[in-house]
Amino acid sequence: MIKPSFWESETYLQEADYLIIGSGIVGLSTAIQLKESHPSSRVVILERGSMPSGASTRNAGFACFGSLSELIADLKEESEDAVLAVVEKRWSGLKRLRERVGDEVLEYKEWGGYELFEAKDAQLYETCKEQLEYFNEKLAAITGRQETYRIADDKLNTFQFQGVRQLIWNSAEGQIHTGKMMVALETQARALGVVLVNGVEVTSYEAGSSCVYVYGKGGFEIKAAKVALCSNGFARELLPELKVRPARNQVLITKPILGLPFKGTFHYNEGYVYFRNVGNRVLLGGYRDMAAEEETTAKFGLTEKIQTALKDFLETVILPGRVIEIEQWWSGIMGIGVSKDPIVKALGPRVYAGVRLGGMGVAIGSLVGEELAALMLGS
Repeated sequence: MIKPSFWESETYLQEADYLIIGSGIVGLSTAIQLKESHPSSRVVILERGSMPSGASTRNAGFACFGSLSELIADLKEESEDAVLAVVEKRWSGLKRLRERVGDEVLEYKEWGGYELFEAKDAQLYETCKEQLEYFNEKLAAITGRQETYRIADDKLNTFQFQGVRQLIWNSAEGQIHTGKMMVALETQARALGVVLVNGVEVTSYEAGSSCVYVYGKGGFEIKAAKVALCSNGFARELLPELKVRPARNQVLITKPILGLPFKGTFHYNEGYVYFRNVGNRVLLGGYRDMAAEEETTAKFGLTEKIQTALKDFLETVILPGRVIEIEQWWSGIMGIGVSKDPIVKALGPRVYAGVRLGGMGVAIGSLVGEELAALMLGS
């Protein structure tokens, strides 16, 4: 790294009251809350990329409420109270995001989500059907709806999917434009006086008695009174003790398709495969479960195995018999762990973490950021 100038030292690199590592939805939400609570404080965000680099702008643009089969699977790993607590965080977090950014800017569309079941998924479907009334009763206190989920087989002919036998509708799911979401949050942060420094890959930090020293590649150095680590998918590079695993997802989007027969968001295979319309295009991603070890990585990239699986699903299930052109491929890195409950905690007297969003960052990121800011302000 080139040695900073006097001007840079006096502005970008000046000691911060609060320093945040990661400019994704959690990092920006934390910074905004800190500045709104203490307008005179100096808040700085360090970002490794030229744009947010993990999953905040590289996801599928789901509101991330969660499918019925996913909740059933979660119950096998955690208690009912724990599962419902995470669902409530998703619902509250999405509400907070919509209040802060606005539905028009978000391009928020609550068209609902559908879960697909093929013949081979008969047992899973029966389990979901049996548990549907139970979850609707439990979720009514959260969503205020008597039917969060319902059978939606009447849509099968409309959507024209090949081999799909049943559908379950999720009324609480929706879609947003996550690029515009992040631009709006960044604009709010800058308007409040938050300083964003891009292109800094943090390698370590050292907490002293009066401040924290943060170091980055190329000799970068800055200090702050308090530091928040919000790097999520890259968290284990700095916080291996938290056991947050990176998880890569590969995604495609098609060119415009004439007469696209559906709109909304869709889940398949317990949420490991997901797709939606973007206007008259199809955005499709997932299948990381078929290469779990390879996709437990913080490296961006695409693999032939998963690309082939996604293209096959697109051409044989979603739009059978159509000639489809793929316009773009990309990948994103999220942070997962043994629990879907996010980690918001103090790691020491001056260092904090807001990580492990579990692929639900759109829904819970705003809430995690605000909880993290409250924690930093209160200690």
